[in-house]
Amino acid sequence: MTDSDERAGVSAALRAAGLEVRDDPGTRAMYATDASLYRIPPLAVVRPRHVDDVACALDVARAFGVGITARGAGTSIAGNAIGRGIVLDFSRHLGRVLEIDAGTRTAVVEPGTVHAVLQRAALPLGLRFGPDPSSHSRCTVGGMIGNNACGNRALGYGRTSDNVVAMTHLLASGETLRTGYDAAGAPVVDGPARLLADLRAAAGRHLATARTEFDTFGRQLSGYAVAHLLPERFDLGRALVGSEGTLGLLTQATVRLVKDPEHRVVVAIGFADIVQAGEAAPAVVAFGPTACEGMDQRLVDVLRGRRGDTAVPPLPRGAAWLFVEVAGDDHAEVLDRAGALAAAGLGTQARIVTDPAEQARLWRIREDGAGLAGRAPSGRPAWPGLEDAAVPPQRLGAYLARFDELVAAHGMTCAPYGHFGDGCMHVRLDFPFDRPDGLRVLREFLTAAAGLVAEFGGSISGEHGDGRARGELLARMYSADAIRLFGEVKHAFDPDNRLNPGVLTAPDPFDADVRMVGVTYRRDLAFAYPHDGGDLAEAVHRCTGVGRCRADTRTGGGVMCPSYLATREEKDSTRGRARVLQDVVRGDLDWRAPDVHDALDLCLACKGCASDCPTGIDMAMYKAEALHQKYRRRGWRRPGYRLGLRPRSHYTLGWLPRWARLAGRAPRLANALPTLPVLGRLGLYLAGVDRRRTVPAFAPTPFRRWWAAQLVGGPEVADGSGGGTPVMLFVDTFSDHFTPSAARAVVRVLRAAGYQPRIPSAGACCGLTWITTGQLDTARRILGRTVTELAASARAGIPIVGIEPSCTAVLRADAVELLGRTDHAEDARLVAAATRTVAELLTATPAWAPPDLTGTAVIAQPHCHHHAVLGWAADRALLERAGAQVTTLDGCCGLAGNFGVEIGHHEVSVAVAGQHLLPGLDAAPGAVVLADGFSCRTQITDLRGRRALHLAELLSPDPGPSPGA
Repeated sequence: MTDSDERAGVSAALRAAGLEVRDDPGTRAMYATDASLYRIPPLAVVRPRHVDDVACALDVARAFGVGITARGAGTSIAGNAIGRGIVLDFSRHLGRVLEIDAGTRTAVVEPGTVHAVLQRAALPLGLRFGPDPSSHSRCTVGGMIGNNACGNRALGYGRTSDNVVAMTHLLASGETLRTGYDAAGAPVVDGPARLLADLRAAAGRHLATARTEFDTFGRQLSGYAVAHLLPERFDLGRALVGSEGTLGLLTQATVRLVKDPEHRVVVAIGFADIVQAGEAAPAVVAFGPTACEGMDQRLVDVLRGRRGDTAVPPLPRGAAWLFVEVAGDDHAEVLDRAGALAAAGLGTQARIVTDPAEQARLWRIREDGAGLAGRAPSGRPAWPGLEDAAVPPQRLGAYLARFDELVAAHGMTCAPYGHFGDGCMHVRLDFPFDRPDGLRVLREFLTAAAGLVAEFGGSISGEHGDGRARGELLARMYSADAIRLFGEVKHAFDPDNRLNPGVLTAPDPFDADVRMVGVTYRRDLAFAYPHDGGDLAEAVHRCTGVGRCRADTRTGGGVMCPSYLATREEKDSTRGRARVLQDVVRGDLDWRAPDVHDALDLCLACKGCASDCPTGIDMAMYKAEALHQKYRRRGWRRPGYRLGLRPRSHYTLGWLPRWARLAGRAPRLANALPTLPVLGRLGLYLAGVDRRRTVPAFAPTPFRRWWAAQLVGGPEVADGSGGGTPVMLFVDTFSDHFTPSAARAVVRVLRAAGYQPRIPSAGACCGLTWITTGQLDTARRILGRTVTELAASARAGIPIVGIEPSCTAVLRADAVELLGRTDHAEDARLVAAATRTVAELLTATPAWAPPDLTGTAVIAQPHCHHHAVLGWAADRALLERAGAQVTTLDGCCGLAGNFGVEIGHHEVSVAVAGQHLLPGLDAAPGAVVLADGFSCRTQITDLRGRRALHLAELLSPDPGPSPGA
């Protein structure tokens, strides 16, 4: 039977059982990997709606003799959540908090329940689930149980295994196993008698091994927890936690909740290097912290390089740090303990941080560690492998020193961080997978590294499980007798090896199925990808799978990923799209494949991922490249393909600047056409515009016409030859033809600040609408002419100020990427360096003072490109300096240029607006609405009928009479 025949048979059987099945190439690409090195496409993905669906999927797996793998959020770093058979995605439907009992401090949850969802349900009761991995905004409780996750606060609350009260599993045989505790706290089991007898017999055959090789320190999590099968402490529930879905399929869990402390203080301690930080960790633990997290200057440097110096809050002097959390209900006692720790002289300098916002900024660095470490200090991609090894905390410093020596000896670099209070270190390494000997280096290094861990009495996995990355290495840590015991435990539960095969026992080689080996894509690219060596394959493989794009923004702010939050479909996440594009650059999918279209169709090109994804994915750019490749003429005569006809909206909305210039000659006529009963609806349809959208009106007097009219006051008014510091005002299509009031306000504000604006020629355009629709050859020509003109100002030291954030962001970033291989590359870099937002220019003008906005309540919707590329910090600081009471809305407005206007996108556009924008507006009916982006202002007017202002309109002095206003 061929693979395709087997896939067809398995899928047909699953569908016949009434299951929700996905087996298309796009879905298989998305689920072929998790957050690990590995790529193994499944036969099919099942999204069970209830426990009976899980049982049916198990029946099919047994009937066809294929494996079955449980998956939560797919954030497993060791390859725990991928398999060649059936993958069960519990996160789609089985994610409910079924019950919370404040009296017993317990919660009953389904396996796909996101950790943050459980926390939100428990916090109003003053409770929380103690373990909190850095992926808490998207990881599932079932996945935490599978890997025995710990998180930052394990010092205070223990591991997941310490917080599970009861579980229900389906066994490979289809039987049900229930574990828990009676009223006296003694373990109880309800399951097959045969299984219990086999497990007791296996433990009896290996008593000495089980008693001496396990539970030697808190983070020894590699292998099965066989110490809990010993006759004197038999606790099958604790033995199952951390078994990575190889022994049973979890269908329900009861977890213990703990009281949430009223006060938290963070003590940040600096050290000369990471070794000294590791050596100090045991002394820190003596102060009773709930967390003691370590990180290195190398990781902080990656963050600064990605997001600038402002992304890092003030840190104590040093090249490594411990972030220590002290918590409790007595504020004075917490402060006393924090003060004693800070005064203990454990490092070079200490800071006590009591402000929750600043604490959150510190923890954000730590939580984004897995993504930030995806770029090594060398600048090359970095990958997991021996990602979360742990040693007894007293030996951590010495281990860190030896580990750095081992990394350097193999010609690699890394940026360590981790749970230093527990002796656990996280790290990613720049394995040379682009070299022919890349896999050899991987094998040699991981083998040596596992030996080093064993030498220090440590555990190859201290948190994330063994999976495919470390199963083969268990023999370096444990005796042959321990490995035999693991095999006997697996056989007792799953004699036919159906559950997550290739993991833990009879493991696949750790250098098999490595997903990025030998994959490059440099041919005929429109963008330069300068940060990825000009290689699109390296760019899309920036996605390590940590899944922050799946996080509910209610848990952490930001923009990414608005379409996923609207649909909850993996294909609409940044990660899902990256996985599909990874199969494209591998050659397994074609640019024109329907699966590629489906994955990218609902991408708003908001660029939220460019800043919010810790690995630096820029899906807006990749989508533009994909559209360019799909519709380009070269190669269209290949057998089986024909030149694709672009969507109508690409010729209407994509060519908007051309049509706007034409309409500007007769704006009244242009505005009248969409209102005609029949022709208007037909025109919208032919333009690819959803008829439920209000078409923005063209201004009676475009900005440039207003500007020219000022010539009556002297040519120096318009050309900038009068008094004041010259500044080049980049006039975009939206500000010129739709909202010239914003452009006029910018002129007034700049003049009041002592500047004399100039404007470029009428042909100057950033090409944004051509970029977002993938018409990149045209965009390059337009943008090339524009940067050539603007570069003259940049060379003269004249700042370039944008009005519309999306167009300003093109000049700041996209132009460099798009023109990087052309003769305009240097001009693009000069223009990018000279480009400023209005707020950036004004805050850098010492003589300028904002108007008094004391008492003015402002609801601000930053444009996504403003957030992602330009940064909104200067705007916030300016408004606060003016005295305004500012509420900043997270998330995307949902319109996003042409996206929300196009046929087929309206529902998602409105759903995205409903995440943050609409609730924020409704909660402040009397506030001034601030939105620099034309799309944002249009969405606000369309969905709530409220007028939104550009920042310059809020700051502008009295405009007085102006022609054509």
